[in-house]
Amino acid sequence: MVSDMKWLDKIPLLPLTMIALLLGLAPMAPQPHVVEKLTMLTQGVLSKPIDIFDLFLHGTPIVLLILKLVHMGLMSRQK
Repeated sequence: MVSDMKWLDKIPLLPLTMIALLLGLAPMAPQPHVVEKLTMLTQGVLSKPIDIFDLFLHGTPIVLLILKLVHMGLMSRQK
């Protein structure tokens, strides 16, 4: 399974981290979109298409960063 993630190896870590931080924390006030949308999701009120798109837009870089870091950790253990 680990070797099937070569596409993830091609994504540079620093730009991915910067994008994840910028999109994940934007806008700062009153609270980041990801936090707002995750709260809506847990409350069961995330139903508007724009809100679902917002969660996807702001959350995807964070998910990719987590996947990349886990993948890097697994690859370093195998060596």
